[in-house]
Amino acid sequence: MFDTKKVEIQWGGKTLTLETGRVARQADGAVLATLGETVVLCAVTAAKSVKEGQDFFPLTVHYQEKFSAAGRIPGGFFKRERGATERETLVSRLIDRPIRPLFPEGFYNEINAICQVLSYDGENEPDILAMVAASAALTISGVPFMGPIGAARVGYKDGEYQLNPTDAEVLEGDLDLVVAATHDAVMMVESEAKELSEEVMLGAVMFAHKASQQIIDAIIDLAEQSAKDPWELAPVEDKSAKMAKLKKAIGKDLEAAYKLTDKQARQTAVNAARTKAREAFADLKDSDPAEYLGTLKLVKKLEADIVRGAILKTGRRIDGRDTKTVRPIAAEVHFLPRAHGSALFTRGETQTIATTTLGTRDAEQMIDGLNGLSYQHFMLHYNFPPYSVGEVGRFGAPGRREVGHGKLAWRALHPVLPTKEEFPYTIRVTSDITESNGSSSMATVCGGSLSLMDAGVPIKRPVSGIAMGLILEGKDFAVLSDILGDEDHLGDMDFKVAGTSEGITSLQMDIKIAGITEEIMKVALAQAKDGRAHILAEMNKALSDTRTELSAHAPRIETFTIDKSKIREVIGTGGKVIREIVATTGAKVDIDDEGVIKVSSSDGAQIEAAIKWIKGLVEEAEVGKIYDGKVVNLVDFGAFVNFMGGKDGLVHVSEIKNERVEKVSDVLSEGQAVKVKVLEIDPRGKVRLSMRVVDQETGAELEDTRPARAPREGGDRGPRGDRGDRGPRREGGREGGDREGGRGPRRDRGDRGPRRERSEGGNGGGNDDGPAPDFAPAFLTGDRD
Repeated sequence: MFDTKKVEIQWGGKTLTLETGRVARQADGAVLATLGETVVLCAVTAAKSVKEGQDFFPLTVHYQEKFSAAGRIPGGFFKRERGATERETLVSRLIDRPIRPLFPEGFYNEINAICQVLSYDGENEPDILAMVAASAALTISGVPFMGPIGAARVGYKDGEYQLNPTDAEVLEGDLDLVVAATHDAVMMVESEAKELSEEVMLGAVMFAHKASQQIIDAIIDLAEQSAKDPWELAPVEDKSAKMAKLKKAIGKDLEAAYKLTDKQARQTAVNAARTKAREAFADLKDSDPAEYLGTLKLVKKLEADIVRGAILKTGRRIDGRDTKTVRPIAAEVHFLPRAHGSALFTRGETQTIATTTLGTRDAEQMIDGLNGLSYQHFMLHYNFPPYSVGEVGRFGAPGRREVGHGKLAWRALHPVLPTKEEFPYTIRVTSDITESNGSSSMATVCGGSLSLMDAGVPIKRPVSGIAMGLILEGKDFAVLSDILGDEDHLGDMDFKVAGTSEGITSLQMDIKIAGITEEIMKVALAQAKDGRAHILAEMNKALSDTRTELSAHAPRIETFTIDKSKIREVIGTGGKVIREIVATTGAKVDIDDEGVIKVSSSDGAQIEAAIKWIKGLVEEAEVGKIYDGKVVNLVDFGAFVNFMGGKDGLVHVSEIKNERVEKVSDVLSEGQAVKVKVLEIDPRGKVRLSMRVVDQETGAELEDTRPARAPREGGDRGPRGDRGDRGPRREGGREGGDREGGRGPRRDRGDRGPRRERSEGGNGGGNDDGPAPDFAPAFLTGDRD
């Protein structure tokens, strides 16, 4: 039933399988890619015709992670996959960027490439597999795709490169780099690194390029078995005559426009030249509309030829700089008074307001993905409003570009952040682009680094970033530092490098041609290093080290650990105790399963009160130590005092003051704050306290001035001896039961034998009027201290 074609290779010590013909057979090209037990399906469909008047290439890539792939049900109310997550958006861009330049000029048929993760083993990442499947599906579809491309992820640990490392290996290593490449050149690079040198980064790119050759060969093998007939393309029109006419009409005007260094003035002059072109060829608008539109479409190409030719010929750029000079930089911190950290970073006509906000653990971002729930304590959000380029446009939720630029800046700053144990805060950096003329993502890196330091986040070192461009004509090329927006649009490469004084933290490359060589990358990395150093020196003029104090408006977090067996005492039944601590003190309290407690508030007194309360719940009282307490109950013989948060002890009436206290309520009242000293803790845990030996104002211990209790008269009473006959029992004895209030007749208790004799005058004569014997207890004699 199925005409299945399959290719298998050993790649990085694992079996990679590419299969077609069994699934999604109605698509123009569909490939099922399997690595380990991770399976990705990519289906490609292409429109057979072009909409009238369309003059752009509508390629759309969708990457989707099915929760069933990991045996999970999605969270949320609807329990199904809905809008694209941030990761899905980023992987969609990762696939789009290397394949888009490989379609021929003038091909405007709409194409959909849909990649779905069907199975995930938790070890082999599906993003690389999706890139491979998309490349294979396009190659066998018959559409004019100048591929295939291969892709690989590279790690770096202990001086060795790792091919397709697992998530755990990436965390343990110093590099997470993704490369897409054709057989001859590199097409795309995306990476995060822990301050690695240019040599190590270039070596990683070349390592990935070599590894991707196996993928390319496997896709070619599959295409030889299953590729559909290639589409027939219309012959490429010779546009040299039209270009000559256009250049004659507005060439001088464009050359003059691109010598203007101010962006607004330059745009005005360019628009005037375009208007002149429409007027010059207005006679064709009615007689030959296709010729008219075709000629006007060449204006952009004429602009590119003028700009690119001037740079290669003279080494001078649109704004008058040479190829290596960075535009003027202005940086200032503490730009916003209430933000925890802020910076205004301006480079030429690109500007951002970067803010850092610190929060507690409950502000972490929860991410529901194939690996289950995870929590992110560092977020970076990039916003690009239309006014930043002087335009009217959509303003609202971030698009794919904003998500991608924000993630690039996140990767650049993430390697220098402290760990959660070192700095237990949730960190959010926001970059609001207020002006843009080239590399707002690298401005975000610079502004974000300054705002982090202004907020007091102890980053390892400041991070700067720079965007590099490329003009390539045959064997001649020029690498441009700190490119303008026009140089980005008219050039061949967008090569972004961020890092510290010690090394690179992030590298991203996108190109518009069929790849670049190792030589060009080496030149770009070296030139970027000089540019980063210059930018970093300018940033240091504003702030070179992290502030030692957090903003007064930022929450403070104090961390300490208690014994795990005491956790329930802090939480209480149903969370009663911890809720009471939070409600009473005003501080936030977070406790994990290991007994690590984080107490946070912008008010230090609230933190101190909560910590004191918690420690009082878990610490054991010490004999001889003085504590703050609160009277919780008054009784005739003293007062019960709560101290150490959750412990009560008794202050006997004799321990309230040195003087005699007749009535406890005359001296103390419930809720009164007192200072007490622990006198004794009995084996049952009962605590005896004293107030009289503590200065109630200062809490200092006082000398016990109360005289020692005198011995009773008579000294040693000696043995009691024979107590003799105690005489007749009083009337109404127990046997009678007829005394007032008597208990009635006793039950028969049997013969108990003769009672022991008691001496005359023994203490059985409780009703006698004579003096009490000398061995009578104090409550009978009244002889009480």
